[in-house]
Amino acid sequence: MTLTPGITLIILFAALLHASWNALIKSGRDVLMDTALVAAGATVVAAPLLLFFPPPALASWPYLLSSNLLHIGYYLTLVGTYRAGDMNLGYPLMRGLAPLLVALFGAIVLQESLSPAMWLGIASISGGIISLSLLAGNLHRGVGKVMMFALANACLIAIYTMVDAAGVRQAGNAVNYVLWMSFLEGMPFALLVLWMRRHAFIAHARLHWRRGMIGGTFSMLAYGIALWAMTKAPTAAVASLRETSVIFAAFISAFLLKEKLTATRWLGAAMILGGIVALRQ
Repeated sequence: MTLTPGITLIILFAALLHASWNALIKSGRDVLMDTALVAAGATVVAAPLLLFFPPPALASWPYLLSSNLLHIGYYLTLVGTYRAGDMNLGYPLMRGLAPLLVALFGAIVLQESLSPAMWLGIASISGGIISLSLLAGNLHRGVGKVMMFALANACLIAIYTMVDAAGVRQAGNAVNYVLWMSFLEGMPFALLVLWMRRHAFIAHARLHWRRGMIGGTFSMLAYGIALWAMTKAPTAAVASLRETSVIFAAFISAFLLKEKLTATRWLGAAMILGGIVALRQ
């Protein structure tokens, strides 16, 4: 399993998609309902495609169902993070901690062997990502709450990444696994939000359904590409590259959401790029 230049570029494209759908959520007026719309959007987009792709192999279904439950927790902690602070604080914290956890879990659970250069690259990427939050003038009185939600989110990201990395390798076909996962995953969270805020959610969906469809498509493609890449390259390396989405998120938050872009954030981006180079050694 090798991280080739082609796979690297494809994962970086997935990172751009991931940052984009998170920016859609953060830019809206109601983070909870927009997150539910994105989740439901992935289900709607995947549904007609299931006519052409049969269910994945039976051995992958325990992983598939476990991932769906974990994603409900992921969405809830994502909402909590964005409600507690700016995107340029919460997003890097969530995404920066996850690669290190994935690398550790991958070495223990999947018995993946990483070279010293890969460990250095993962550490550099995670360090650069985290520095985008903690060293970029984002610390404020409510940072503890943001960090609590972000840490919980990062743990869930690491766990469902390992679950899906194992599941997609049992599925026989990455596309089948991703489509069925997207179809099953989105609706439970959307129904939960519908139960919590029925009339408000229906009204919100009528006005902003396009946001859900676009975000759902981006979300499905971003994670689908990552899972496909995990059948070709080490899970930890793919997970780390995927988290370079914070570079894209930094520019999106600066230019579209008008959040501050500091010199320290440029330094963090340089550390991330250095980590990408190390992964390729």
